[in-house]
Amino acid sequence: MDLKHAFYLKSKNEQVWIQVRIGFFAVLILLIVFLICWNTGFFLPLILGLPITLSLVAPFFDVPALKKSGDLVYYSPLFLAEKPKNGKIIVHGGTLFDYVFVIDPSLKGRERSKLIMEQYLEGLVNLIDHVQKENSKNLTIRGTSYILNTRTARKIGFQVVQTDFLQRCILIYNYFNLLCANSLAKGKLTFPKLDEIQTFEAKLDKLMERRNFINSLNKKLKQSQIV
Repeated sequence: MDLKHAFYLKSKNEQVWIQVRIGFFAVLILLIVFLICWNTGFFLPLILGLPITLSLVAPFFDVPALKKSGDLVYYSPLFLAEKPKNGKIIVHGGTLFDYVFVIDPSLKGRERSKLIMEQYLEGLVNLIDHVQKENSKNLTIRGTSYILNTRTARKIGFQVVQTDFLQRCILIYNYFNLLCANSLAKGKLTFPKLDEIQTFEAKLDKLMERRNFINSLNKKLKQSQIV
């Protein structure tokens, strides 16, 4: 698949330089916060700032590394999937890292939402086609999203399932990451409501039945973005 992702279109040296700069600024910010805390004797900002900074910076290092190792596969620039495990494939609708390098800053909020949904659908079609070739019909596809609504999810073959405790803990830890990603997705500062984030699940054979419908919906969204 031709991955139109601004980060991966850069040379290896450019990619490393981007990561070096991100790491440098993260360390610089933490160092400044540490010095302020040291001088005031009040270390709460550092205690809070460390996990927040790690949450924001981690995707810029983890995602490219996991892609390189094959543990994460891109099926579209904003749709990733983990390796199948225990009969289940966990999918992700793009990370903060992907949003930064894929979403055109000139796009308005509604245009961004359309782009993200179109990339979700395109990725899902590509995933179905890929796994279908491997004759793995008994797999379950599972993902958690704040973009995909229940009505659309059911149309394309998913059903809402309970978000497990561990996933909720991860969401709480990554709240500021979600805040930045959600704001990029909407084109304005938007605070995510964790109680509105839902987990969706579907059997692969069910999605295969809906494959043509998903693809037609994807094409309609693509056409709507053409000016």
